[in-house]
Amino acid sequence: MSNFAIVVLNQQSVSLARQIKAVFPDAVIYGLGDRTTEVDISFTQFGETLRELFTQSTPIVGICAAGILIRTLAPLLSDKRQEPPVLAVAEDGSAVVPLLGGLYGVNDLARQIAAVFDVSPAITTTGDIRFRTALLSPPQGYHLANPDQAKKFISDLLSGASVKIEGAAPWLSDSQLPIASNASLKIQVTEKSLPSSPNCLIYHPKTVAIALNNTLSPDPEIAIALIHQKLTELNLAPTAIAAVFALELDAGHPGIAAIAEAFNVPTRFFQPDQSDLWTVETVAMAAVGASGQLVLNEAECAIAIAPLPLDVNEIGRAQGRLAIVGTGPGSAQWMSPQVKELLKSATDWVGYSTYINLVEPLRQGQQRHESDNRVELDRARQALDLAAEGRSVALISSGDPGIYAMATAVFEVIEQDAKPEWQRLEIQVAPGISAMQAAAAQVGAPIGHDFCTISLSDILKPWTVIEERILAAAQADLVIAFYNPISSQRTWQLAKAKELLLPVRSPQTPVILARNLGRPKEAIAVTTLDQFQPHDADMRTIILIGSSKTRIIQRPYSKVWVYTPRWYEDSLA
Repeated sequence: MSNFAIVVLNQQSVSLARQIKAVFPDAVIYGLGDRTTEVDISFTQFGETLRELFTQSTPIVGICAAGILIRTLAPLLSDKRQEPPVLAVAEDGSAVVPLLGGLYGVNDLARQIAAVFDVSPAITTTGDIRFRTALLSPPQGYHLANPDQAKKFISDLLSGASVKIEGAAPWLSDSQLPIASNASLKIQVTEKSLPSSPNCLIYHPKTVAIALNNTLSPDPEIAIALIHQKLTELNLAPTAIAAVFALELDAGHPGIAAIAEAFNVPTRFFQPDQSDLWTVETVAMAAVGASGQLVLNEAECAIAIAPLPLDVNEIGRAQGRLAIVGTGPGSAQWMSPQVKELLKSATDWVGYSTYINLVEPLRQGQQRHESDNRVELDRARQALDLAAEGRSVALISSGDPGIYAMATAVFEVIEQDAKPEWQRLEIQVAPGISAMQAAAAQVGAPIGHDFCTISLSDILKPWTVIEERILAAAQADLVIAFYNPISSQRTWQLAKAKELLLPVRSPQTPVILARNLGRPKEAIAVTTLDQFQPHDADMRTIILIGSSKTRIIQRPYSKVWVYTPRWYEDSLA
């Protein structure tokens, strides 16, 4: 377990957090904003941050008093089977106390962190102390099939009963369990689906490899039903499946993807030199190795079993994934949880350097691939090529990726270049708050009625088209959001747009200029069409031009609200 949050409340604790992170480089240090520096992520609300991490099932290491962690998380405690590991570390490193998450390896994590400070962890779980293993939380690669029987089973062991083990499980054999061949209690380690018993714990090792090809039905329901049928015929437990395997040529097959999702296992793909010589049997045996056993071999599906749990990350490679994410205008609080999760789960970040820097606090070892802001198509190609290598790539846009941003660039190059390997990628577009929405929210509701967006950049379309659209929007009485209003090379377009609007719109039409939204030096100005000056804008400015109905409400201290009514009756004119 290495991807956890280290939460610190003062600068003294940061040094301890750094010691832990030196051993667990994927850990992320969260520091209280006004009391810490040189942390990975800064926060201001301790309780809100801690509860958000907990509900996202993120393991938490708090370098603070155990009591503050308990009181903060107490309202969320209801089911120990859903609790991630939570442990407290004393500010001087003298104590490491596991608090929650016994089913998910908190004691093992406590031992590893305690070793960093050369102390003994304060483990109080009786079974864990006596037997040096946690029967309720088996190591990765094993699944406890009947946890409801475990409480009495462990109680009997603690009362003096012995246990016999059937099946291969080094973590059990190397423990301090009271093992005896004639014991009344039994632990079975098997791929088979067995009925549960109070005197027997059943562990399913992740040893089953399912191989599929493109003759499988693309209908998800039919494909999933086929695998259920084959597992039933072979009496194999679904939780013993390690992964679904196929040739890379079949990546993107909907039936294969549906099966992996239904059984909550990864897909892994082989890329042989001569794929026409590979069958599902070949794929299955390549997954389990020479010591594995083939138990099913049919035209569309083969199943093989390995002697020990498979490390699927070392077999074949993952399906390439590309997430095109919108981080919002700039403020972390405007970034969606979905986008944060996609950024954290990616292996590579691709984007304009300024946009990558905005989300740098979230980086947990992802490789950065930076480029200039003027090479959108090259950046899209780079992201697609990285994903085609089996990587999980996040292509980063500010605002919303589908509004004058990278989502369109990706699909443009997919169509233009028509690379077969790109067609098999899993591509997801994750929306973000657009600059237009953020600007509107800062002053009220100026886009509360019909509106449009127009980019004033004539790099990709002729100015004559832009001019026609400005006039059409003005005549249609739409609120207009101007993107890309001005740059060092494009200095006259915004002035021309104003010139086109003045004969059609009232000189008193409200105009909002919003610069550096959600970033340092954010500036919002409300003026009128005749008063606003083009030189007040730059490429980081979004401009909203009101319609004939857009209104200004004066507030104290020269502040205003701006809104466009939803109703167009004369009484509101």
